[in-house]
Amino acid sequence: MLPERDTIRRILEAVASGRIGKTFRAADVNAALKIEFAGVFLSKHRMGNPGGFSELFVQISRGLYRLK
Repeated sequence: MLPERDTIRRILEAVASGRIGKTFRAADVNAALKIEFAGVFLSKHRMGNPGGFSELFVQISRGLYRLK
């Protein structure tokens, strides 16, 4: 599994390059980054996450996110 900072960097690059849209689902991130854990990762780092993890994403609706 990639270190978190590498995953974050790759998501930022994918959005900036247009490989994924400004709003995205875990499946979009998984496909673009060739990973399988985006669903957990996005939820873990969403604004208001219960674990107190870094807040990098805004959850727009169930399963739909954007960068903070």
